[in-house]
Amino acid sequence: MHDITRLPGSRIVEIAKLAFATKDVDFLCFGESDQPSPDVARNAALAAIDAGVTKYVDVRGVPALREALAASLTRLHGSPVAEDRIQVTASGMAALNLALSATVRAGERVLVHTPAWPNAGNAARLRGATVSALPLTPESDGRFHLDLDRLATLLPGTRTFLLNSPNNPTGWTATRAELATILALCRQHGTWLISDEVYSRLVYDGSPAAPSLLDVASPEDRVIVCNSFSKTWIMTGWRLGWMVLPANTRETIAELVEVTHSSVAPFIQHAGIAALADTATPERFLRFCTEGRRMVGAALEGENGIRYAAPDAAFYAFLGIEGLSDSLALARRLLLEHKVAVAPGAAFGEGGEGHLRICFAQSPERLARALERLRAGLRNGNIQTAS
Repeated sequence: MHDITRLPGSRIVEIAKLAFATKDVDFLCFGESDQPSPDVARNAALAAIDAGVTKYVDVRGVPALREALAASLTRLHGSPVAEDRIQVTASGMAALNLALSATVRAGERVLVHTPAWPNAGNAARLRGATVSALPLTPESDGRFHLDLDRLATLLPGTRTFLLNSPNNPTGWTATRAELATILALCRQHGTWLISDEVYSRLVYDGSPAAPSLLDVASPEDRVIVCNSFSKTWIMTGWRLGWMVLPANTRETIAELVEVTHSSVAPFIQHAGIAALADTATPERFLRFCTEGRRMVGAALEGENGIRYAAPDAAFYAFLGIEGLSDSLALARRLLLEHKVAVAPGAAFGEGGEGHLRICFAQSPERLARALERLRAGLRNGNIQTAS
């Protein structure tokens, strides 16, 4: 248990546990919407169960799902994604774990840009890797950017770079030109590039998807793209994800899947097939999140001491709070005294402290109440007393 006990505990989970034990709390701390999963996915899963589709299946994934994913990604990115590069996984996190298992050994260095979802870095630490941070550079208007010159200085000797764009928690999204530069730098230094693109379809500039490594990388590059059904199709609890792998590597990755989770339940994969054919849900959910994003901006407009820019993508507002040096203490107080659960910025590593993350993918009524509670808490002197 040594490797597990040395991992830093999740401060998001810490707040969530407190929220579960407290009555009448508005949950904005998880990366999850309060909207239901699409009926087509639920019906497909039930039909598969009724038909007895409950046995072991191909460890690489049900062929129909692999083919549907390849076709969908090819349409979305305009570049061919071959079916033999697709590996189905038991969640996006499982995909990241597999990618790290394939590329990282104990003692090697993994680079993560921060603020970042903590699970990916902890997965690297479990493999004995040394995890280094590249903080995103904050701008005066509340936005962030990735310093590519700084990245270039840190990549020599780095085995793997973990990229998350669109980013959780900041909403920062790399441009296609930035992705091309990142890829070129990784090629130059022989660094593996693992790209977490789970929020790729939740982008607010009218594009069908955020810029992706699939737009610029070749099948031969040391690039692994990880994604999931959790966000785009509101299927967080289904635990269904996928990887796009370098050419001629899937059989090796499939062996890793075999010794980790063996395969994904076939009826869950049938739900994924149905979800991919459902173009209405991603469009509807994007509109839903767009309204949540608008509500946050309206609620925070004119609030003193809060630095916030509407995110380019994903469904989080990452609030910079003037004078805040203990975001965990503030998150606890907001929960206990004002009944609103938010994620402390400190949970996301370097550059996260001094911030709060809220998930705005909530029904308008719930979000309006939660935002009013949040504003009352921030106006009530909590920032100073938690500093």
